[in-house]
Formats: sequence, structure tokens, C-alpha cells
Amino acid sequence: MRRAILTLTLLAAALWSAAAAAQPRNQLGPLCTTDTTPADQQINACNKIIALKVFSGEKLATIYFWRAVGWNKKGNYAQVIADASEAIRLHASVAAYNLRGSAYYDKGEDDIAIADFNDGLRIGPPSGIIYHNRGNAWRSKGEYAKAIADYDQAIKLGPPSAFSWQNRGISKQALGDLDGALADINEAIRLDPQLPQPLTSRSIIWRAKGNLDRAIADATEAIRLAKAKAPVNIMTPPGSVLISAYSQRALSYEAKGDLNRAKQDYAAALEGQASDAGSKANQATAKVRLSLLSEVLPPPQRNPADSQRPRTEQAAPPAPAGAAPPPPAPVQAPTVTSRRVALVIGNGSYAHVRSLPNPSNDARSIAKSLRDIGFTVKEGIDLDRTAMQATIRDFLREAARAQIAVVYYAGHGIQVDGRNYLVPIDVQFQAGNRMTEAMMDMDTIMAGLDDQVRTNILILDACRNNPMASKVASTGADRGIEGGSGLAAPTTLGAGSTLGAGTLIAFATAPGQVALDGEGANSPFSAALSRHIGTPGLEVQQMLTRVRAEVVAATKGKQVPWSNSSLLGEVYLAEK
Repeated sequence: MRRAILTLTLLAAALWSAAAAAQPRNQLGPLCTTDTTPADQQINACNKIIALKVFSGEKLATIYFWRAVGWNKKGNYAQVIADASEAIRLHASVAAYNLRGSAYYDKGEDDIAIADFNDGLRIGPPSGIIYHNRGNAWRSKGEYAKAIADYDQAIKLGPPSAFSWQNRGISKQALGDLDGALADINEAIRLDPQLPQPLTSRSIIWRAKGNLDRAIADATEAIRLAKAKAPVNIMTPPGSVLISAYSQRALSYEAKGDLNRAKQDYAAALEGQASDAGSKANQATAKVRLSLLSEVLPPPQRNPADSQRPRTEQAAPPAPAGAAPPPPAPVQAPTVTSRRVALVIGNGSYAHVRSLPNPSNDARSIAKSLRDIGFTVKEGIDLDRTAMQATIRDFLREAARAQIAVVYYAGHGIQVDGRNYLVPIDVQFQAGNRMTEAMMDMDTIMAGLDDQVRTNILILDACRNNPMASKVASTGADRGIEGGSGLAAPTTLGAGSTLGAGTLIAFATAPGQVALDGEGANSPFSAALSRHIGTPGLEVQQMLTRVRAEVVAATKGKQVPWSNSSLLGEVYLAEK
């Protein structure tokens, strides 16, 4: 749960007197300038006051500010930013900077949000609320030490807030301090036992500690509290609390093997209205995982002939009137013995574009290296679309109970409209075809793996060219479909996705370049990777640095491996 920004009530109190002048006019003032007014009524009242054209300067800025508050209740952050900007133009205030910064934060534009919070701190007296909100933006960027420092200031300056304790705990969890995180979130629950968000955060910690029953219990209580009353915090995006709680309980049920309940919770998470980046990420994961479980648990199909058949079994006694229906019997998932799983795919024998000689060799080498260091590996060689989809989905189901998940792919890989795709061997690029439907979307794989308690390592030894160019099949010993600007660099790693253990994506070559297939049995990248991936005690980013140096030397600078990481600590694929 990444959205928990404090209300502006205290900061906005100084603006109240400016709005008071508007109150006698048909009672529009109280409707516009009260944070408990329903959003549409508040916006309408503020519109009418602005239309009167009797206010200017600070008083008009106040009306724009409160209309921005109304837009914020609706999750319309573009309008929040527009109205808060007008308020700042008319008369800069701490409250307006804070509101606009919070809207930028909810849009995932953390650097702009931090600039606004800095301005709020610059012009006003020190504010615990501003420090809290800036801490949220630092946390969203993955700058957890800076986030903790700001939450420290927020707690010191006050007012006392369960959210500051909770979010400091989330930051400590991200840095691996589970006990410190648990202590902070327990304090948040003590300060406000009716607040659902800290319970959801504690649910994540219990799951990270392996206590799934306590994780489920906390998420269940969070759901009950969220349903009992709507959030009173005007800065909490609509629907985010329930989406987060349902998503986390679903992940716990799935990890426990209770797939029926997991499926129900993923479906419930998708029913909410997601307006902020965190909720959208939760729903993306819920959508993928619900699809995976739906394949395992198809809906029961009733045969009309069943009603004509004699029934020999004894019917269950009816439930007492008013009693809740009994829960469905849990369907247990297959037990995964390893907490370290890997997916390895090598595609080279393409039917309709230039084939590649080495991906099958590369995949086998990497699969062996991973098995040698204790990974349970799902391996696929020369997979068509159907087989590739099935292999990926089987792996994603297994990853639900893993602590570390590794994905390695060798073969053709392309970018279309900023999204990266892995290419099955039966792909055909023809005019008029919806070619993305014939490939595997990396965003879907990442959404399926997104989890705050698992480390994900994705390694792509693929070309980075665009098939939309005039030539489909390239020439020369490269892994490319000629033309275009290559695979897109990931943009979500620091924006709320996988906030726990973290994710690393490694590419065989730099953006816009071609990954060479090599002259030997393996590509330069996979040859170097297989030599180093099993080195005991070698941290994964140090391992990739060694791989990069070897590839640059072997290709005489023609290929430079590249990576993007949100890892929060040291990760070792081979034990020390």
C-alpha cells in the first residue's frame, strides 16, 4: 500500500478566514470550503463562487484551493494540479503547494512532487505534514533512507499520525528491517486501531516472515474496517484501501495454497476504482494472477441432464436462517519445494523470421547453472506461442510461493509502442496483423511477479529492434529484426511496483543496440553469464558488472550490457 497522505485540514486552517467572506452568499461558502462536503457538491459550490467574479488575490486563491480539494476526492489529479497551480499563482501558500505536490505524487511524478514539498517547507513554518508527504515521495523513488529521515521529522513535529509511523515502518521493511518495521506499524495501530492501512502493511510483514495465518487475519480486519466506513482522509485516493487489502490477502491465500479464496480476493481487488499508481499496480497484478488461477479453477459447468438423474448422495442439512454461507473448501496448490525458482527460455528456430543458432544452447547453459546453485528451473526450448504462453503461466503460478524468481530469455525480442515483447518461434509479421497478440508481453510477466516480499531478477539476451520497420528479417549474426529503437527501458521499477525486495532487469546490450549471437556455441552475453552466475558469494549486481566487462572485451566494445534495478539490498543467487 503506497498511498497514505495526511489530510490538509491543519495546513488549510489559515485559509478559512479568507473563505469566510464568501459564506453569506447563498451558503455556497460552507459547501465549497468544508473538507467533508461531497466532491460534486463542493466543486459545484466553488464553481458558482468563482463565477460571481467578486473575489481576487488571496480570497480567490482560497476558492481555487478548495475546488482542488474536491477534485482530489474524485481522484482527478490533472484538475487538482490545474486548480492548485492557479491558487499558487494568485497567492502562494503551504497548503496549495502541499496539495499540488500530493497530486503529482499520486500520478507517480515524484521529482515534481518533491519540488512542491520543498517549496512548501521553504515558505511556511516547519510542518510535520509536509515532511510526511515528502517522505512518501522519497519512498516512491526508492530513497528509503531519505524517506525515514523525513518521517522522523514528521513524528517529531507532529501532529501525532498513525500514517507517519506506518510509512516509516514500510520504509524499514523495504530495507530488510522487518522487526523495526513491525514495531513502527504496531505503534500506528495503537494510535488509530480503526485505520485499515496499517493492518494491510502489517499483513505484508507477516507474509515476509512466513506467518501466512497472521497475514490473512490482518488483511481481513483491514477489509472489515475499510468497509465499515469510508476513509476520512481527503488525500486517500478512492478505492485504494480496499484494493490494497484484497490484493495482499489474495497473495497470502495463494502462497498458502488456498486458491479458491485467492481467486475471490483478486476479483474483489479488480472491482475497486484505481486512480493512483499504487492501486493500478495492485490491480495489474490481480488481473494476471486471477487469470492464472482461473485456468487452474475453471468455473463449474452445470449439465442440464443432472436434474434428471437420480441422486444417491445425501443432501447437506440447510443452514440456519440468517447464517452466513459456509466457506468453499480450499483447493490446494501443488507444493513447491524450492523458494528459489527460475524460468529459462531459448527461442532460435524461427519459422518466418531469421533463425538464431545459439539461444537453445544459451538457455540450456543458464538452466544448468541455475540448477547447480539450487534453483527449481522450468525450461523451454524453441517454443511456439501456445507452448510459450503455457510455460510462462505455469512458472508464474509456481512463483507465488518463492522468495527469489529468475527469468532468463534468449531469442528475438522487440518493442512496440514502448512495451517490450518476447517472440515465439511461430510469429508472423504481416501487414494488417495485430502482431502484439502473437507475442509475450513483458509487462504482463512483470505484473504477475510483482510482490513486496519477493526478489525478481529478469535477464533478457534478446535483440532490441522494432518489427514495424520496413524490413522484417535482418541479416548478419545478430538477434535482431532490423530497424527501430530497440526494447524500452523499464520505467516502473521506482514508481511503486515491487516496493519490497525489489526487481532487477538486465539486458544483454544497451538501449537501441543489437545483442550479438556470437561465433561460438553461445552468445557473448550468455557465455559470460554462465561463467559467473554460479560464483558463490558474488552479489548479483557485482556479477553483472563482471559479465559486462567480459562482453565489452569479447565484442571489442560493440555490445555493452545494461541493467535497471530497484533492488534494496544485496542479493546472492549462489549462496556464500
